[in-house]
Amino acid sequence: MTNLWVIVPAYNEAAAIGTTLAALAAQHDTGFALVVVDNASTDRTADAVRDFARAAPFRVELAREELPGAGTAADTGFRYAIAAGATHLLRTDADCLPEPDWTAVAKAEFGRGAEMLCGRSVPRRDEGPGLLEARLLPALIRLTSLYGRYRPSHRHPRYRAPYVLCHGHNLGITAGLYLRCGGALRGPLHERSEDVDLLNRAREHSDRIVRAEQLVVQNSLRRLRSWGPRRTLLWYWDRRYRPADTAEAHVR
Repeated sequence: MTNLWVIVPAYNEAAAIGTTLAALAAQHDTGFALVVVDNASTDRTADAVRDFARAAPFRVELAREELPGAGTAADTGFRYAIAAGATHLLRTDADCLPEPDWTAVAKAEFGRGAEMLCGRSVPRRDEGPGLLEARLLPALIRLTSLYGRYRPSHRHPRYRAPYVLCHGHNLGITAGLYLRCGGALRGPLHERSEDVDLLNRAREHSDRIVRAEQLVVQNSLRRLRSWGPRRTLLWYWDRRYRPADTAEAHVR
């Protein structure tokens, strides 16, 4: 039987996490548990989670990780869930909105034998995306991922599955594969793409990694609107842009 847990790393997201939690509560399939990892927030993020937990339609846990980094917080959450009995794991971020069928689609994909799911990202509709935000930048991100598929470093014989586009705010993995591959990269957000790193680690251990186009999460436009298209694209492309002040990597 699938024991699904959702992991949400959060850093100073008191103003935004409520809509993410509401999107999770509105899932067609609420047969899952949730762990929010408070990544040493200095605002009321933890209080917002506790308030939500009182009436949530599923089990809600709150963990804390003092070391900075989305991958670090995600790893803490994944391992927390596995220790609690999770067999399957889904991750999104605290400024994202999973579509209402998100958990149902994930369970169906896992049921067909997938060990890792790399879902699709679309702009948050409630942020009013324009043509550039809704069409052009996602297309460019897909192009960089196509380049990534043919990079020599991503085509080594040790990899058992093809390289696919993977977003940290929309991925799923079995507990078994997570432990076999060593889990998510623990480190600062600005140093490396922890989602690509996890994907490549998993590719060394499984040939059952799928690009799940029906697994959809609406992603916030905050970074794009703060940095502009060029810097945002270079950030996602192997951190070819990094802000001089590393605190800016945590766009608010």
